[in-house]
Amino acid sequence: MNTLQTTTLTILGAGRVGKTLARALHSQGAVTIADILNRSPSSAQRAAEFIGAGRAVDAFGQLAPATVFLLAVPDDQIAPCSEQLAATGRAGPGSVVFHCSGALDSGILKAVTTTGAVVASIHPIRSFADPQTVAASFAGTCCGVEGDAEAMAILTPMLTQIGARLIPIRAESKTLYHAAAVFASNYLVSVLSVAQQAYVAAGIPADVALALLTPLARETAENAFRLGPATALTGPIARGDTATVARHLQAVQQWDEAYGNLYEQLAAATTRLAASR
Repeated sequence: MNTLQTTTLTILGAGRVGKTLARALHSQGAVTIADILNRSPSSAQRAAEFIGAGRAVDAFGQLAPATVFLLAVPDDQIAPCSEQLAATGRAGPGSVVFHCSGALDSGILKAVTTTGAVVASIHPIRSFADPQTVAASFAGTCCGVEGDAEAMAILTPMLTQIGARLIPIRAESKTLYHAAAVFASNYLVSVLSVAQQAYVAAGIPADVALALLTPLARETAENAFRLGPATALTGPIARGDTATVARHLQAVQQWDEAYGNLYEQLAAATTRLAASR
């Protein structure tokens, strides 16, 4: 296979993740950007401009041969894209194909393995809400990785050059691994939203509620990262103040029954955490 200096990268799906990863790789000289295939030629061209390199194409048949193919498409499009790469002969012996899904393992790319390509999954554990900022600060980003050894032999130096921290994971545990990330990211945001809504229901303006939440949430997260979740736990359950928890539950259920059920479930989880100390 090609050396790092001559590694060419084609991007299929240049949304936030695809174009961010490609920009980080290009800016550090880890790859030479080849083709970009997106939902439309105009969006592919915009992605090329963001990345700073690459040729926008609008069909699989226009793709030139490449060392590495990045599939940063929605999960339900990964297998069809793999099949298209195989059918058009664009991926074959000497090619690496990888996707960035957190929920699916590299086995979803089985179509290209029949052509001789090797496969992997690389899941950057970051929020990609601001692609420019993430691309500029990618160093230190943890990436859950699994796949063929031959694929990882090519991808590892690429990713190491942009400062990625590679975390090997088991393919059979990929869905649970991704659920963990959803707990830490998406559901954390949902819980903060509920907290803000509860403040508003208690008579506090929404912007003031967010200001109240900010230091509390930030310091709590920092303590959990620094000390570990069990040691960082404070509040009525950690103190054994069951009467306060009961009053909370009643008040929240009166305000919103669904959020009351959520409070009850979180209280049960927190009780387990407190008991582990």
